[in-house]
Parts: sequence; C-alpha cells; structure tokens
Amino acid sequence: MFQIRIHGRGGQGVVSASELISVAAFEQGKYSQAFPSFGSERMGAPVQAFTRISDEPILSREPVMDPDMLIIQDPTLFHAVNVFEGARIDGYLLINSSRSVETLGIEDMTSKYPAGHVQILPATEIAMKHIKQPKPNTVLLGAFAALTGMLQLEGLEKAIRERFAPRIAEPNVVAASAGFQHIQQHLNESAEA
Repeated sequence: MFQIRIHGRGGQGVVSASELISVAAFEQGKYSQAFPSFGSERMGAPVQAFTRISDEPILSREPVMDPDMLIIQDPTLFHAVNVFEGARIDGYLLINSSRSVETLGIEDMTSKYPAGHVQILPATEIAMKHIKQPKPNTVLLGAFAALTGMLQLEGLEKAIRERFAPRIAEPNVVAASAGFQHIQQHLNESAEA
C-alpha cells in the first residue's frame, strides 16, 4: 500500500487534491481511499488530507501516520506544524516553493531522503499562470504523477475533468500537465548530471 499525506491551508484545495489522487488511482484499477482532517474550519487554517493506493482492498480507516509521500502545499507550515512526523525517509517529498531546501531551513530532514526523492517546484506560480488562482493542488498532482509513477497523467486529467465544470477543469488540466513536465524535466536533468 502507498500512503500519502497532504499538508496545506484551508482554501488551497488540499481535500480536492486527495480526492483527485484517489479517483485517478481507482480509474487505473487500483483500490484507493481519500479523507481529510480539519482543525478549525476556516480559510488559511492548517489542513491535512490522506490518500491510500493499493493493489489489494484497503481495510485501514485511520489517518496516515507513516506516509510514503508527503505533499506540502504551503511551506509556511514547516514552522507551524510538524509535517515530517512519521514520514518514511525512504519515501518521497514534494514541496510547493520557489525557495531552496536550505533557505526553507529543512535540509537536516530532507538530506535523509534518497537522491531525487525530494522535489521542489513553484506550484503556486505555475497555478497563477494557468488557472489564475493561487491554488497549487493540481500542479502538485501532476508533479506527484511524474515523481512517483503511481498515476498516469491521463488518468489524473480524466479525474479533474470529471470533478469540475469545463471552465474550471481545462485550466487545471493544463496546470497538472505543467507540474508533470516540470518534475520530469528536473529528473531528466539530474539523471544526465
């Protein structure tokens, strides 16, 4: 089973991101599950969402305590909550930021991950370019697909189109593709170096 924990703030599409991963995985013939965890239910408050993907039925219904993948939609959370709690250091870390690991102040934790498993991309900037809103979720989902290979981009695009009306879906499909391409290009450059 592959377990994902997404950290963000209310209004950034954390819950939608979790659900879209689950739907895309289900469409690819996998078992999947998605559910949120809220603190105070207000815009800007820390939010977590959990997703599981498996080839076997998923019996667990509890929060993801030892994620294989952490997706950090808002890097200000590094100083607000312990986003790394229980994270598997042989897993993956995807961070929305235009800053480096060093300037984010997380190099001690990220240095424990395997090479190439920590990726940073300016998802909010990419979202502003394509969907004209500071919602990094679909950009990060495309990046997730490229980084882990757990989802096919086409399945993710289908899930986005099924979830949203065309005027919202199409810019988000483009944003997801941009996130996918950004990570693929970075991984290719790292492999060539």
